[in-house]
Amino acid sequence: MEVAFLIEKLVLVTVLFTLTLTIAAYSTWAERKVAAWLQDRVGPNRAGIFGLLQPLADGGKMFFKEEIIPSGANKWLFIAGPSLALLTSFLGVAVIPFGQDVELFGRIVPMQIADINVGILYIFGVVSLGVYGIMIGGWASNNKYSLMGAIRGASQNISYEIAMGLSIIALLLVTNSLSFKVIAEQQHGLNWNIIYQPLGFLIFLVCAFAETNRVPFDLPECETELIGGYNTEYSAFKMGAYMFAEYINMFVSSAVMATLYFGGYNYPGMDFVNETLGATWGPLVGVAVLFFKIIAFIFFFMWVRWTVPRFRYDQLMDLGWKVLIPLAIANIVITAIVITVVDKL
Repeated sequence: MEVAFLIEKLVLVTVLFTLTLTIAAYSTWAERKVAAWLQDRVGPNRAGIFGLLQPLADGGKMFFKEEIIPSGANKWLFIAGPSLALLTSFLGVAVIPFGQDVELFGRIVPMQIADINVGILYIFGVVSLGVYGIMIGGWASNNKYSLMGAIRGASQNISYEIAMGLSIIALLLVTNSLSFKVIAEQQHGLNWNIIYQPLGFLIFLVCAFAETNRVPFDLPECETELIGGYNTEYSAFKMGAYMFAEYINMFVSSAVMATLYFGGYNYPGMDFVNETLGATWGPLVGVAVLFFKIIAFIFFFMWVRWTVPRFRYDQLMDLGWKVLIPLAIANIVITAIVITVVDKL
């Protein structure tokens, strides 16, 4: 029994690891295609049909380019920065429930690597660790622009994690659970949390843009002011690791938002589909539904990047401390009042 359990988890980890890397790689292709579509261009179209082999060409270029470490840099920390950023970006996938339990070979297999009852706290811990990769890389580069980008990244994450955490507190008042699996199960059918927490979702969405360093909150790498920010001195595979970490974080953020607010793998009519297709194929439809929601969020991330201008840094700080935090606190108070009144009725 223990051996079968370990094999199940090993296979699931391998599949999700490969899938996450593939999505991150093809997000680079999709980003360029979305940008081209919005700007009335063609985008990548020479490497394979519709440019579908472009990520492989880019990956090969990253692997075979010369690795350069600046003479004044701290060598080990210079390598550790992108390694830590890439490692922490993968960790968030572990607690996402990608579907209902599936029956395979007479066994019930959960579509989640680790079902821990404090999954949301785990995600926040992983997100908090991610900024160390940026800080270490920026400081170890011995470049003033890199250092400035690292300082911006740290202060930005601190500012927006507070509002993000407060937005989640209001959601916890509604769900009474820190487990992703329990929260997903509570949204069966169309009973999605976005109905009860629209303001909380909006705050979480804005903070997700800041946490992933995406436009309009890409101040840590702002090329018009800081050349390339914290990764200015990076090249070849190490620069690719930072880029992959950003796209994996975007994937994980999309999966978290889809699970917490948009029902995760739940969809209208899922009971009928499960009864019709059985205990094996029915839950796999839910997995496909969740990935559709994730892809929709990733597209939204890309759409915003190519349509919204970058904030000034003072505007970034003002929005985090003077707007989002008060809104999140107000949302907690309103949610608590509503729940108390409903319970008294």
